[in-house]
Amino acid sequence: MEKTGIAGNSGGKVRSDCKVLLTLAEQGGIRTELKSKVGALYGESIENLVQDILRFFGIRHAAVIVEDSGALPHVIAARVEAAIKQVMETTKEFLLPFSVEDLPNAESGRFRLSRLYIPGNTPSMMINAGIHEPDGVILDLEDAVAPDRKDEARLLVRNALRNINFYGAERMVRINQPPLGLEDAAIVAPHGVELLLIPKCEEAGQVQEVEKVVRASLEKAGSVREIFFMPIIESALGVENAWQIAMSSKYVVAMAVGLEDLTADLGVSRTEEGRESFYARTRIVNACKAAGIQPIDSVYSDVANMDGLLENVNASVALGFEGMGCIHPGQIRVITEGFRPSEEEVDKAKQIIEAFKEARKRGLGVVALGSKMIDAPVVKRAERTLILANKFKMI
Repeated sequence: MEKTGIAGNSGGKVRSDCKVLLTLAEQGGIRTELKSKVGALYGESIENLVQDILRFFGIRHAAVIVEDSGALPHVIAARVEAAIKQVMETTKEFLLPFSVEDLPNAESGRFRLSRLYIPGNTPSMMINAGIHEPDGVILDLEDAVAPDRKDEARLLVRNALRNINFYGAERMVRINQPPLGLEDAAIVAPHGVELLLIPKCEEAGQVQEVEKVVRASLEKAGSVREIFFMPIIESALGVENAWQIAMSSKYVVAMAVGLEDLTADLGVSRTEEGRESFYARTRIVNACKAAGIQPIDSVYSDVANMDGLLENVNASVALGFEGMGCIHPGQIRVITEGFRPSEEEVDKAKQIIEAFKEARKRGLGVVALGSKMIDAPVVKRAERTLILANKFKMI
């Protein structure tokens, strides 16, 4: 009985993708059929790539149909590999050339004012994601991917991490909720991801499970890179365990709240004012500040309402959040500008730093600005404000 694997998307409005139909055979060698508008220019290179992948997996006889809609080589490779893994069991990975050493090291304290979600099975949205200048790009393997497409999405995200230029945006992946997410983490860890988002996190042990898998995957690959974690709190239990989750691993650098799932768990509707989530959001902010990590607010789902987004950002800043998620590139500018410090905050930060330096110069153990005492945490916040102000060229 013939075995056929199908992966990818084509036709209609699909861009930068392809659909691969692969049928194993007992004889006849490798037969490829390419349907592509750019076949005259790239047909030979596409067919050569397909044949290289099949040989890599030891396939000698197969019929392959590729319906191309402008897919880049890393997309074609991911789709062909996904189709192969539907018809045979193998732990091998076909990887296009890439050097993880060329990437900057992950930074725990970098700013995460805006993070743009990109569906993990939609290559057309990945290619130019970094051009919009978010602080982070999230390749989403969870809600944005249909249950029956998870396996092929993992391979596409893996290849995107290796082969797409995100123009300095932090390279993030939202895995699925463990235990399914443990396989996601194992596959993407060695390939340049800087931060993993752990959804629907309710206990510290879930983070520790992911950390264990990540360590094993990096060790197997001979990598010494660090990967940081951002648990997402999306349930009443998660809210109550926020402190334990924030302290669950030294690699937890931020914690986010997901209000769509949280309000559903509470049995209430999400409103524009957000009164129903006030307790949860403030508790998460408090846990993050106590743990010394960044609190990140939920996405704002009405992409056409920029006035509503700005009000939401202002409320988020007032609660102590240090960033938000974005589901559309048009939200990035509003969110980024909303989280930058005001002129008054920058001036006050300068005064604090100057007062601290002057006290140190005079050998004073106590630092004061006017009638207010200045301690180490205040100085640290002032320093961070000035770093952020410098990012926006305010100083």
